[in-house]
Amino acid sequence: MSAFALLAGTALVALTPGAAATDDTTDAQRKVADGQSGGDILVEGRVTEAQASTKTDTPAIEVPQPVTVIPSETYLSQGAISVADTMRYAAGVLTDLYGRDTRVDTFTIRGVSALQFRDGMRDIYSYYVNIASDPYNFSRVEVVRGPASVLFGQGSIGGLVNLVSKTPVFTNTGEVQLTYGSFDRKEVLADLNLAASDKLAGRIVARVRDSGTYVDHVPDDRIMIAPSVTWRPDARTDVTLLGLYQQDKTGSTLNFLPIVGTVRDNRGRPPLDPYLFVGKPGWDRYDGRMWQGSGLLTHRFSDAVKLSLKARYIDSHLTYNTHYPDSYSNPTDPYVPGSDGRLIGVYAGSQLGRLNVLSTDNNVQARFNTGAHIEHTLLAGVDYSWNKVGITSAYDYQTIDLYNIDYATLATPVATDPYSRTTQSQLGLYAQDQLRFYDRVSLVLGVRRDHVIGHSGATRTSDSATTFRAGIIGEVAANISPFFSYTESFQPIAGTTSDGRPFRPQTGTQFEAGAKWQPGPNTMVTATAFRIKENGRPITGPGMRITQTGELTTKGFEVEATHSLPGRFDLSLAYGHNTITGDEEAAGYFPRTIASAWTTKSFDAALGTLRLGAGVRYAGRQVTSDANWSIVTPARAMVDALAEITRERWRLSLNATNLFDRRGYASCLVRGDCFANAPRNVMLSLRYGI
Repeated sequence: MSAFALLAGTALVALTPGAAATDDTTDAQRKVADGQSGGDILVEGRVTEAQASTKTDTPAIEVPQPVTVIPSETYLSQGAISVADTMRYAAGVLTDLYGRDTRVDTFTIRGVSALQFRDGMRDIYSYYVNIASDPYNFSRVEVVRGPASVLFGQGSIGGLVNLVSKTPVFTNTGEVQLTYGSFDRKEVLADLNLAASDKLAGRIVARVRDSGTYVDHVPDDRIMIAPSVTWRPDARTDVTLLGLYQQDKTGSTLNFLPIVGTVRDNRGRPPLDPYLFVGKPGWDRYDGRMWQGSGLLTHRFSDAVKLSLKARYIDSHLTYNTHYPDSYSNPTDPYVPGSDGRLIGVYAGSQLGRLNVLSTDNNVQARFNTGAHIEHTLLAGVDYSWNKVGITSAYDYQTIDLYNIDYATLATPVATDPYSRTTQSQLGLYAQDQLRFYDRVSLVLGVRRDHVIGHSGATRTSDSATTFRAGIIGEVAANISPFFSYTESFQPIAGTTSDGRPFRPQTGTQFEAGAKWQPGPNTMVTATAFRIKENGRPITGPGMRITQTGELTTKGFEVEATHSLPGRFDLSLAYGHNTITGDEEAAGYFPRTIASAWTTKSFDAALGTLRLGAGVRYAGRQVTSDANWSIVTPARAMVDALAEITRERWRLSLNATNLFDRRGYASCLVRGDCFANAPRNVMLSLRYGI
């Protein structure tokens, strides 16, 4: 039986409405521990409200757009060790296109690379000048599928991911955790919250990790400390200050191995080790430090009017040294002629990067009625962002024997070139009105005006755009709420093409229609179909040349469902299918079908409460072609598992991802290289709740 058939059959059986029951006490405790304020947890993996879709506290059933909200309790129980991992069970999201990347988080929504936000403000502006965010520092992850530029400005056509920071709560709570796992992974984690009074509370979240990876000579070490404090001078005002220091010492687990020699035969030789280290031990690295400081202020003038102010500053430093094979000059046979398929060119690069970001987002929200049966939630705001990227680099090229690497002879260029600097500033004005008719039909209307100025060397760019949003959703019968929406996107991009031309802003449009079904408080099913058209998408082509092509179209449908069954049994299902046209290279990079299922069951045992969980993730095959050849990456399915026992304040957890250790490749690209699946990862954690 195929993985997709298994998922479909499970959905038909498990989503039949029933007298589902949940443990309300447990849900309330989770909410307090995570510092959530945007709605109760219904079933594992979903929250009733998410601000990322409307920037207001609106029930998901009233929003004409699919949004997935994953609480930290859920994604940590699924074994997530990166932000990308947190979304493995969300519909339409692909998180392991290139296997696991220890450098940065990469993910796509609806076949398009998505942007990452933190607390409603953009978090990442350029790859390889910053380090990956730590999932333990967040109370939940919000996945908005489809454009959200009217509210956020800087968002791709596929959607965005918003990370919600843990903030202080006015109760004394916390946890300390020890973890040991595969590849000699050793961790200490802490999340401690102290309420000094009913007006002042503080919280500190921390992780210290010493770990290897499945690639020799690539560590995965981290120090993360995130203090925060909330002052509540009165019942209507909250002021929160957040700090973050993070230091990573890692490298690249993506080794860019050639297709010929991995999935294609190389003169009868055994296949290369998919986790072969192609680099210089002690020199190859991806080491970075990041500081962040944020301020959040909320003031309620009345029950109907609320002011929200946010600001953040980021300072990031990075050293990136790397080697990777030249699989691109001649993808069908990248080896040096006359070397019997042993010698291959290798690029060596050294880069020092620095990123500075200043972001603000300020809005006012007003609720009022016009007439007896029309309710308004009006939102108006202004946001501003400024970022500067500075990079100096150096490169070298040499030939090595890929089947017997002499690591001592690998080149180590020194980054001494003058710094190249790129700056960008964006000012946006936005307005949105949510109208609720007769408490059954909701209409969302929004408009935004952006102005972006960029500098790259001596080149100055200036762009402006107006984007719109409109959507309607209403309950028609049997708790079914059809919806339709039209949205636009405008995404300024920092950087230049390989020819030195500044990137133009990406623009796009989407039409979407679907329905949400909520037969009870413990069930939510969303089905949707969409058509997206995007223009100005950067593409990395042969020879690693970066260009901006014309248009790309992606269309498809998604189904996402969560259900809580009697007997403390929770289930979530996700399915997505989309087809990409207009860019044949990109079309083959992404599987057309993505599906997943995750379930947990709790039992009362002699030693405490036993919880077992299991999940399966499926990605369809990928086909990339050009004039020379066609490359097929087979479909893959991976199984994750959880076993944990809780007794009073203690919890012992065992997590396994890729339980059956399915090796092979996550993707092979027609340009010439392959990327391996991450092997099985097992972690044993002991947690003490305070």
